Amino acid sequence: MHTVCEEASCPNISECWGVGTATIMIMGDICSRACRFCNVTSGRPSFLDPDEPKNVAKSIRDWNLRYVVVTSVCRDDLEDEGSSHFAKTICEIKRLCPDTMVESLIPDFSANQSFIKKIVDARPHIISHNIETVRRLSDKVRDHRANYDQSLCVLRTIKDLDSRIFTKSSLMLGLGETHDEVLQTGHDLKNCGVSILTLGQYLRPTLSHLPVKEFVHPSKFFDYKTDLKKMGFLHIASGPLVRSSFRASEIVNIIKNQ
Repeated sequence: MHTVCEEASCPNISECWGVGTATIMIMGDICSRACRFCNVTSGRPSFLDPDEPKNVAKSIRDWNLRYVVVTSVCRDDLEDEGSSHFAKTICEIKRLCPDTMVESLIPDFSANQSFIKKIVDARPHIISHNIETVRRLSDKVRDHRANYDQSLCVLRTIKDLDSRIFTKSSLMLGLGETHDEVLQTGHDLKNCGVSILTLGQYLRPTLSHLPVKEFVHPSKFFDYKTDLKKMGFLHIASGPLVRSSFRASEIVNIIKNQ
């Protein structure tokens, strides 16, 4: 069992695990892509474990998690990029853990509608896909198989397939983006139906990753939250140590009130 909490060296691991939330990473710990910000190992992934969906669900039940985020490495090596396996995992969790809220943080699946539909049909409570950075920096920050417009297409497709599903995205700051670019990204995400947005400080995992251009002051994170909230997002988490799944369980009451 792999967790993003460990593989991506998240600074909030103790806090999240302590309140009964975790981010499970399925389909192995080797990603077929090589984004320049990410600490997950890239290379040639291994075969999928057919028992993983059931074993993940059993572990979540044993851990008595109240909120779980399921994510994965990218699997461009697979015919459906792992979308069927991802969907099976969601369904198994919902079957064995009916009281656990499930958020799926998905790769872009090359914006293939049939792949995305498999996730939508599994009916997680939230589907997340991270746009990661502003348009101008996307090609520099992300793998060449990912791009800004493709991510917007993924988020728009989810809402087109089922408008009832809540969607979520995340931005890293400190890579050289401007204030106006961040706000424009917020507009683009909102226009695709995104309800929940997180903003956090990019931290360089190793010297081989992209350098930090700016350590954004906490007051600036607050200003971003204030400005973006005016666009109509249901929930925004914004701060230096915020990550896409940080305090994800706080969204539960927001969703229940909608």
